[in-house]
Amino acid sequence: MPDITPNLELPFIMPAQAQKHVTHNEAIELLDMIVQLTVESTGATTPPASANEGQAWVLGTSPSGAWAGQAGKIAAWRGGGWLFATPREGWMAWVKDDSELQVFTGSIWATLAGTAA
Repeated sequence: MPDITPNLELPFIMPAQAQKHVTHNEAIELLDMIVQLTVESTGATTPPASANEGQAWVLGTSPSGAWAGQAGKIAAWRGGGWLFATPREGWMAWVKDDSELQVFTGSIWATLAGTAA
Protein backbone atom coordinates (compact mmCIF):
# COMPACT_ATOMS: atom_id res chain seq x y z
CA MET A 1 0.00 0.00 0.00
CA PRO A 2 1.40 3.44 -0.85
CA ASP A 3 2.01 6.07 1.84
CA ILE A 4 0.04 8.81 0.03
CA THR A 5 -3.10 9.19 -2.06
CA PRO A 6 -2.53 9.28 -5.85
CA ASN A 7 -4.29 12.57 -6.63
CA LEU A 8 -3.80 15.02 -3.76
CA GLU A 9 -0.78 13.27 -2.20
CA LEU A 10 -2.48 13.20 1.19
CA PRO A 11 -0.70 10.99 3.73
CA PHE A 12 -2.33 7.75 4.82
CA ILE A 13 -2.37 6.68 8.45
CA MET A 14 -0.37 3.47 8.42
CA PRO A 15 -1.08 0.40 10.59
CA ALA A 16 0.64 0.57 13.98
CA GLN A 17 1.80 4.13 13.26
CA ALA A 18 2.73 6.19 16.31
CA GLN A 19 1.35 9.71 16.63
CA LYS A 20 -1.42 9.14 14.09
CA HIS A 21 -2.76 12.64 14.77
CA VAL A 22 0.32 14.16 13.08
CA THR A 23 -0.42 12.39 9.78
CA HIS A 24 -4.12 13.18 10.05
CA ASN A 25 -3.44 16.86 10.76
CA GLU A 26 -1.02 17.06 7.80
CA ALA A 27 -3.76 15.75 5.51
CA ILE A 28 -6.29 18.24 6.91
CA GLU A 29 -3.82 21.13 6.38
CA LEU A 30 -3.33 20.14 2.73
CA LEU A 31 -7.06 19.78 2.13
CA ASP A 32 -7.75 23.14 3.74
CA MET A 33 -5.09 24.68 1.52
CA ILE A 34 -6.22 23.35 -1.86
CA VAL A 35 -10.00 22.89 -1.64
CA GLN A 36 -11.70 26.11 -2.82
CA LEU A 37 -8.21 27.44 -3.60
CA THR A 38 -7.73 31.20 -3.55
CA VAL A 39 -4.31 32.71 -4.31
CA GLU A 40 -3.02 36.25 -4.07
CA SER A 41 -1.29 36.04 -7.47
CA THR A 42 0.37 33.70 -9.95
CA GLY A 43 4.03 33.82 -10.97
CA ALA A 44 5.23 35.06 -7.57
CA THR A 45 8.98 34.85 -6.98
CA THR A 46 9.63 36.58 -3.65
CA PRO A 47 7.92 35.68 -0.37
CA PRO A 48 6.06 38.60 1.22
CA ALA A 49 7.63 40.33 4.22
CA SER A 50 4.58 39.24 6.20
CA ALA A 51 1.71 36.95 5.30
CA ASN A 52 -1.61 36.26 6.94
CA GLU A 53 -2.55 32.75 7.98
CA GLY A 54 -3.90 30.87 4.95
CA GLN A 55 -2.71 33.29 2.25
CA ALA A 56 -1.34 31.48 -0.81
CA TRP A 57 0.60 32.25 -3.99
CA VAL A 58 1.32 30.32 -7.19
CA LEU A 59 5.08 30.41 -7.58
CA GLY A 60 6.90 31.41 -10.74
CA THR A 61 9.89 29.78 -12.43
CA SER A 62 12.66 31.14 -10.18
CA PRO A 63 11.39 31.78 -6.66
CA SER A 64 13.85 33.03 -4.05
CA GLY A 65 14.29 33.10 -0.30
CA ALA A 66 12.04 30.69 1.61
CA TRP A 67 10.45 29.73 -1.73
CA ALA A 68 13.74 28.72 -3.43
CA GLY A 69 13.53 25.32 -5.13
CA GLN A 70 9.71 25.32 -5.14
CA ALA A 71 9.10 26.61 -8.72
CA GLY A 72 5.58 26.10 -10.02
CA LYS A 73 4.16 25.04 -6.67
CA ILE A 74 1.50 26.66 -4.53
CA ALA A 75 2.93 28.22 -1.37
CA ALA A 76 0.62 28.89 1.58
CA TRP A 77 1.45 30.48 4.91
CA ARG A 78 0.25 27.95 7.50
CA GLY A 79 1.06 27.73 11.19
CA GLY A 80 4.02 30.09 11.04
CA GLY A 81 5.71 28.52 8.00
CA TRP A 82 5.34 27.76 4.31
CA LEU A 83 3.40 24.74 3.11
CA PHE A 84 3.89 23.75 -0.54
CA ALA A 85 1.66 21.75 -2.89
CA THR A 86 2.25 20.73 -6.48
CA PRO A 87 -0.79 21.60 -8.61
CA ARG A 88 -2.36 18.96 -10.84
CA GLU A 89 -3.94 19.43 -14.24
CA GLY A 90 -7.50 20.68 -13.80
CA TRP A 91 -7.03 22.41 -10.44
CA MET A 92 -8.76 25.76 -10.27
CA ALA A 93 -8.01 28.83 -8.19
CA TRP A 94 -9.52 32.24 -7.71
CA VAL A 95 -6.65 34.68 -8.40
CA LYS A 96 -7.23 37.82 -6.35
CA ASP A 97 -4.94 40.25 -8.17
CA ASP A 98 -6.49 39.32 -11.55
CA SER A 99 -10.05 38.93 -10.17
CA GLU A 100 -10.55 35.79 -12.20
CA LEU A 101 -10.86 32.04 -11.97
CA GLN A 102 -7.88 30.21 -13.45
CA VAL A 103 -7.31 26.55 -14.25
CA PHE A 104 -3.98 24.73 -14.25
CA THR A 105 -3.45 23.16 -17.70
CA GLY A 106 -0.58 20.99 -16.58
CA SER A 107 1.97 23.64 -17.51
CA ILE A 108 0.37 27.09 -17.01
CA TRP A 109 -2.46 28.78 -15.12
CA ALA A 110 -4.99 30.00 -17.71
CA THR A 111 -8.10 32.14 -17.32
CA LEU A 112 -11.25 30.05 -17.30
CA ALA A 113 -13.46 31.34 -20.13
CA GLY A 114 -16.11 33.78 -18.98
CA THR A 115 -14.60 34.53 -15.56
CA ALA A 116 -12.32 37.48 -16.31
CA ALA A 117 -13.29 40.74 -14.65
